[in-house]
Amino acid sequence: MINLIITLSLLALFLVCAACLKKNIKKQKYLTATFDKIDQMTGIEFEKLLKAYYQQLGYKVQLTKTTGDYGADLILLKNGRKYIVQAKRYKSKVGIQAVQQIVAAKAVYNAQSAIVVTNNYYTAPAWQLANANHVYLIDRDGLKKIQKEVNKCG
Repeated sequence: MINLIITLSLLALFLVCAACLKKNIKKQKYLTATFDKIDQMTGIEFEKLLKAYYQQLGYKVQLTKTTGDYGADLILLKNGRKYIVQAKRYKSKVGIQAVQQIVAAKAVYNAQSAIVVTNNYYTAPAWQLANANHVYLIDRDGLKKIQKEVNKCG
C-alpha cells in the first residue's frame, strides 16, 4: 500500500514537472523568435510573444479573451500599476483605430496606462491621437529594444 502511494506521488510529481517543462519550452520559443518569425506569427502568437516578453521583464501578465476584449489583449501588473496592451501584428502601418480601441479599453479595465505594440509602424494620425490621449505606441524599433532587454534578462 505504501509503495502504491509513493508510486502515485512520484507519478503526480512527474506530470507536474512535465507540464512546467512544456510551458517553459513554449515560452522559450517566443523569447528566441527572430523578426522574420515574428512577422509570420498569427495575432494570437504575437500576443503570446508579448506575454513572454513582459513576464521576462517582471510583469504579471494575463491574456484577455480573444473576442469581446474591448481592444485590450494583455493586462500587465507591476508595482501596483495596471497597464493594458493591444497587440497588432500587421503587414502594414497601424492606423488610428488601434488607438481609439485602446483608449476605450483603458476606461473599461480601469488601467493607469495604455499601450499599443506592433511589429510594424504607425500612421501619423495614430501618433497624433496617441499623444492626445497619453497612449504609448511601441513600433518595430521599440519592439526590437524590448527584445534586447528581454535577451539581457534571459
